[in-house]
Amino acid sequence: MNSLLLRRCGLPALGLLLAVASCTAPRSVIHSGKVTPRGQFKVGGDVIFNVGTKTLSELGNAVKDEAAAAANKDTVNYNKRIERVQTAALAYVLDPIQPNSDLYLRYGLVDRVDVGYKYAFGTHVFDAMYQFLGPTGTPESPGGAAGATYGSIGLQYATQRAKLPNVPFLDDVTSFLNFRATRHDLMIPLVFSRSLGPEEEIGALSYGVVYNHTFLRYGFEPEKLYLPGSSNRIPGLVQRNNFASFGMFVNGKFGFRYAYVLPALAVFYQNYGTYELLNGASTKMKGMTFIPSLGLQFRVPTGRR
Repeated sequence: MNSLLLRRCGLPALGLLLAVASCTAPRSVIHSGKVTPRGQFKVGGDVIFNVGTKTLSELGNAVKDEAAAAANKDTVNYNKRIERVQTAALAYVLDPIQPNSDLYLRYGLVDRVDVGYKYAFGTHVFDAMYQFLGPTGTPESPGGAAGATYGSIGLQYATQRAKLPNVPFLDDVTSFLNFRATRHDLMIPLVFSRSLGPEEEIGALSYGVVYNHTFLRYGFEPEKLYLPGSSNRIPGLVQRNNFASFGMFVNGKFGFRYAYVLPALAVFYQNYGTYELLNGASTKMKGMTFIPSLGLQFRVPTGRR
């Protein structure tokens, strides 16, 4: 039934299937310039949509049909269309088209520094933020007036074992190319915000720039892929690569004291670089990524200050 749906609906159906089956390193920025006050907690969750323009351009019907046909054969002759299939698989792992969700916990370690852990359903994320601008009070004990400006800088590390989801087309790629990958991401956000109410009592408006660096290890180990007209099977490969992303973001925080809604939008540009493919081929990729998100956050005050 899934195969029939894809044939009738094409890429919209493929996008829907990807939506329920995948994960990626989170690059949305929901922080304000004010870090969690010392001894207090924040807990929350987000729904995040990741849309990569390069992946959109690669996931075409011709590539999908080639992967489906190859998966159903005992032997496959290497051709240019197989290179497109490999490129599409890499593009998906580098920058998937998908919604994702996460849950997180933050703690104010000392004045002006908080730390956090986030689980993005397949990705583990650890980060810390340092507040270099603005007061460090709380809504219960303000250290600054309404409209105060805050600034902070952070470091985030995310790790995941990237894989293609078990859906038509991508399942076919896994079947005949035996594709696998792992990735690690370092992200540095620089955040400025303006408080709504004293010490963000009713929220904040934030903006800034962000740098991300991705380290990727990937491999293809095909078992039924041969040179045309030959009995020689094409050997697999394992490669490493890395690339930088540069982005800007805006986000909001709206609520009162203990509960807030957090809408956000981040936009990245990245030149993914050159990637080695099977049979000595290679591919170059670059593109934009749009990451809107919507979250819910709760502040847990404590008596410790």
